[in-house]
Amino acid sequence: MFNSLKLAAFAAPLSLLACATPESDAPVDTADGQVRSCFFISQVNGFNDAPEAGIGSDRIIVNVGVNDKYLFETFGSCPDLNWSETIAFDQRGPGRICQGLDVDLIVPTSIGPQRCPVRMIRKVSEAEIEAMKD
Repeated sequence: MFNSLKLAAFAAPLSLLACATPESDAPVDTADGQVRSCFFISQVNGFNDAPEAGIGSDRIIVNVGVNDKYLFETFGSCPDLNWSETIAFDQRGPGRICQGLDVDLIVPTSIGPQRCPVRMIRKVSEAEIEAMKD
């Protein structure tokens, strides 16, 4: 099921992100020698529930650009994340999103917006997503 996506209206960061260049998906080397893929918030175009059964409501797949998908995992449970039709991103500063500490999810709930800190973000392939379904 594909959910619509509503981005948070933060004027300054979004105005800076509107100038994103195609190399925004370029890998970034980390201190431990691993390569991490990054993206700009302006490239996000939707999200889906992560298909892995039994995990709870702490994971989503975020669609970026035409074919890229990223697994977002929150710290603990995020109420209503798996039922929400909209989410917002609260990015910490302008620039690329490369890790969980770069962004929080804002999820509407029956008692008001819930801030869900993101623990981990990683790029996933279609094969990995299919394997999660098994």
